[in-house]
Amino acid sequence: MSLYWRIFLLNAVVLLAAAALLLLGPVTVSTPVLLTEAVIAVAGVVVMLAANAVLFRLGLAPLQRLTRAMTTTDLLRPGRRLEVSGTGGIADLIGTFNTMLDRLEAERAASSALALCAQEAERRRIAQELHDEVGQTLTVVLLDLKRLADQVPEPLRADLHRVQETTRAGLDEIRGIARGLRPGILDELGLTSALTALAHEIAAPSGLTVRRTYAPDLPALGDQAELVLYRVAQESLTNAARHAGATKVDIRLLRGAYGVRLTVDDNGGGTGGAPEGSGIRGMRERALLIGADLSIGPAPGGGTRVRMTVPPEKGAA
Repeated sequence: MSLYWRIFLLNAVVLLAAAALLLLGPVTVSTPVLLTEAVIAVAGVVVMLAANAVLFRLGLAPLQRLTRAMTTTDLLRPGRRLEVSGTGGIADLIGTFNTMLDRLEAERAASSALALCAQEAERRRIAQELHDEVGQTLTVVLLDLKRLADQVPEPLRADLHRVQETTRAGLDEIRGIARGLRPGILDELGLTSALTALAHEIAAPSGLTVRRTYAPDLPALGDQAELVLYRVAQESLTNAARHAGATKVDIRLLRGAYGVRLTVDDNGGGTGGAPEGSGIRGMRERALLIGADLSIGPAPGGGTRVRMTVPPEKGAA
């Protein structure tokens, strides 16, 4: 039975019951109205309103749950579904909403995968051009400066040495940007070596103390899973160094029946209930790309804990 007919029939029952009491009962209305008759009339109206309120509350409760679900649904936290309850049109509406969420999550996952793959391809291209074109050009400039420094008079030699150091610093920055865009060590030496290099790269200028724990028997992971784990660790370390005011970070990469789990704990100020920024939402997008579970919350000793679990069937090479 549809919601319309349920509400209509329930109200009809209440009104018919009230009419039957007036027609068949001993109660009459005098002119002028007596006090007892007014009390009975007011009591009857109150009973009718209370009955309607209870019936509407029971009938529309599933719709209220559906409204709350619509306002709190986040496609970056998939898998949450409403229990199909109620009768008639309400159950159909909840079932349709769940089906819509299934379709939206599948479409978002597909579009996010395409966008992130295109982003990584563009990063790889830019990093390659920075390394091959700009890096080689600056290397040639350094060689020319060294050759000139050996030929010019002594007063100009110190100036050329300063230019050499400035050029060498620019070359190091270019190489650092290229490594950040696309970590070549990840392709060449694997995930644990890339995480170790990342920890040294971020800890050196910021003064962070990074402790690393890697399981010796990590399974072979696919390129996509390794890249996502690396990016999540990179964003977590960057947040700890730049925004959280942390001095210590603990990185663990372990395996178990759950699959492969990356945990990054810092002793910073925590999130403080602040809304998630683009960096954290980017981590959630990447976790969805490989079907991993990502959680961000307080660390046991204070600070922030970022934990990502890659199931075995999702991270297999």
